[in-house]
Amino acid sequence: MEPLFSYGTLQQTQVQLDTFGRELDGYKDTLIGYTLGEVTITDPKVIASSGKSVHPILVHTGSSTDRVDGTVFLLTDDELTQADNYEVDEYVRVQAHLVSGKRCWIYAAGK
Repeated sequence: MEPLFSYGTLQQTQVQLDTFGRELDGYKDTLIGYTLGEVTITDPKVIASSGKSVHPILVHTGSSTDRVDGTVFLLTDDELTQADNYEVDEYVRVQAHLVSGKRCWIYAAGK
């Protein structure tokens, strides 16, 4: 199973059902070295699922004082691919560190 840190719409039940076909179980954790920005979404499928055209997006700062709270979900490889398909082009999947000391995948702003 692959840990994915969610701070936005992937925490919504409807998005989980639309993307993975199931509701996810997760645990709270905090991401280090990022702040939240916003991105305007134009993909009609993503907007219909989330109910929003503006989504949060992680912006890397590298500062240990910048932190974002969220939820870690454990996904299969297939589900991680489904999450990749849900996220629009402005997001890139990278690994990051959490306050708990664990590593996880995140979707952050591309450079």
